Amino acid sequence: MDTTVDLDTFSSLVERPDESARRAADERWQALDRPRGGLGQLEELGSWLASVQGHSPVRPLSAPKVLLFAGDHGVASLGVSELSADGGTAGRVRAVLDGTAPVAVLARRFGARVRVVDVAVDADPDDFPEEVTRYRVRRGSGRIDVEDALSAEEAARAFRAGMAVADEEADAGTDLVVLGDLGVGSTTVAAVLVGALCGTDAAAVTGRGSGIDDRVWMVKCATVRDSLRRARPVLGDQLALLAATGGADFAAITGFLLQAAVRRLPVVLDGVVSASCALVAQRIAFRAPEWWRAGQSTGEPAQAKAYDRLTLIPLQEQKITMGEGVGALMSLPLLQAAADTLAEETAVLPGLPEAPAVPRVQPKLPSAADLLGRV
Repeated sequence: MDTTVDLDTFSSLVERPDESARRAADERWQALDRPRGGLGQLEELGSWLASVQGHSPVRPLSAPKVLLFAGDHGVASLGVSELSADGGTAGRVRAVLDGTAPVAVLARRFGARVRVVDVAVDADPDDFPEEVTRYRVRRGSGRIDVEDALSAEEAARAFRAGMAVADEEADAGTDLVVLGDLGVGSTTVAAVLVGALCGTDAAAVTGRGSGIDDRVWMVKCATVRDSLRRARPVLGDQLALLAATGGADFAAITGFLLQAAVRRLPVVLDGVVSASCALVAQRIAFRAPEWWRAGQSTGEPAQAKAYDRLTLIPLQEQKITMGEGVGALMSLPLLQAAADTLAEETAVLPGLPEAPAVPRVQPKLPSAADLLGRV
């Protein structure tokens, strides 16, 4: 099987959001009989939504989707998390699917649908519906302090799977993705990627994750240190980095973020996992972060370093560290409010320019199949 992925393609395919739509939205804000900047953050978010939609007045968000990539990690066996390494991820997936997990409860409240993509959960695939497991690459990932998380072929498959999911969401009319993750040990992996890409040592990027104590933090820090030694030799090759010290879920999220930018699908990042993947994706396509917003600050040092490098400012400081997209989902009402306010208050303002509408489904934009062949 061909395991190559031409990452250079993304740099030319990812365009900036529509600046004319942003300017038109700004002018519409300014035409309102209100104090300049009186709506604060809502104004900037409304103008950003206009630019990523390519349309002014901005359209209300009518089809948001919470997208969770799930996978287990070999480093969890070292006890770097308070969560169980034996079936913990599978249990969280079940809770989301049966509607009892916090993200499912909040998604119902905010009018968003939830989708789980199992790319590397260490469980029998028959435990979950076929639509959840059809992109599965393997059961779990290797222990990255001593071995590769994935083979080159598995990393490419996971990356392509993420791209395919982005195409599916864009084609289905999803107008905003709240991106999250499900996986025990994932903050350790994220710390390694951020530490490697930012050139920092283990202590500077190792956080408390699931609420670990000092003893476990020292184990986690040592694991990150050993993994960083394996990451640094492959920094020049993003897929090799994801194979060596990432995981199938990390590779899939990275592929998703890049293809979502190609398809002009805006994304709200959640915790340190999505932030670390965004940092990898930025290395591939420097314009891609303009299609993303940081949903919240978790307090994880690696997330703060990633957002600083990405020049993304978290919309909120909820300090929600559980993953599952919960923190990012808490920003959805803010984005909905920004869209609704700009759409309704500036709907009829004579003499102001309107940016040309961009159709939601854009056949001219290359799909994953166009770029790489079928996943």
